[in-house]
Amino acid sequence: MSSLIDPFARSIDYLRVSVTDRCDFRCVYCMSENMSFLPKKELLTLEELDRLCSTFVKLGVKKLRITGGEPLVRRGIMTFFESMSRHLETGDLQELTLTTNGSQLEKYADQLYATGVRRVNVSLDTLDPDKFAEITRWGRLPQVLRGVEAATNAGLRVKINAVALKNFNDVELFDLVGWCADQDLDLTFIEVMPMGDLGNEDRLDQYWSLKNLRANLEERFTVNDLTERTGGPARYIRVEETGQKIGLITPLTHNFCESCNRVRITCTGEIFTCLGQEGSSDLREPLRAFPDNDLHLENAIRAAIALKPKGHDFDYSRQQADGQMSRHMSHTGG
Repeated sequence: MSSLIDPFARSIDYLRVSVTDRCDFRCVYCMSENMSFLPKKELLTLEELDRLCSTFVKLGVKKLRITGGEPLVRRGIMTFFESMSRHLETGDLQELTLTTNGSQLEKYADQLYATGVRRVNVSLDTLDPDKFAEITRWGRLPQVLRGVEAATNAGLRVKINAVALKNFNDVELFDLVGWCADQDLDLTFIEVMPMGDLGNEDRLDQYWSLKNLRANLEERFTVNDLTERTGGPARYIRVEETGQKIGLITPLTHNFCESCNRVRITCTGEIFTCLGQEGSSDLREPLRAFPDNDLHLENAIRAAIALKPKGHDFDYSRQQADGQMSRHMSHTGG
């Protein structure tokens, strides 16, 4: 059992760490087009990230997911993965993985596999090159598709994460499902969350309930619920005709907070114990103030976990984006 237990008796054994706020895309639901990035001195160094993550592993974290921004644009990031692999070798860490936009996978897939990474999540909302360029602003679809292929060839299990967006990729539902089935890729759909400063109306216009998405699937396929849970927020269904298991992450239509086992750390050392709440604690200060003594850092981590709320307040039911977070998704790290 994890030695990190929150006030609601949930065992915290999953850590998501953002290693950079920078990205080579500007996805419309994640960043504004003209982002102001943090000065380098505010970011944790790779050595500080190692020490921080290692302390969490010592306290019982078993799954570590690296996020951003785009984690693979961080200079020298592979040295961090190489260093963290020691915890896989000892068995103290069960899984080291990352979420990526896929743009750098063609370059890094083999190296990631060599460090012990076995699964990657690739954010991909559309298979239409023009729509992909529109939603990512700076991205190019062929580069991502080459990255997915390189990851698969390297032995990595790839899961596609698609944000469900009304009037955008709803018409591609069966194309996405069919492509993932043909390529033997896992697939998860995610409801768009009210985060960032784009305004409530934009989020409401984008919101496509996964209840409706599932109903659309059932017009063509036999869809059954699965009891399988992986410790994350997804609930799973099986499409019987293709044999696919599809994940549904529904922070709006089905609050999954009762089983939350995770916390998030930003690239500046802030710990957010809930994606949908503003409350955070600073871990950078004890990390830097006591470079040779982890006790203060451990105490700060435990104090932060003790403040973990019961759940978030995301809600669109009143035709406004209740629970709206002012920070961008890229700040928290997904």
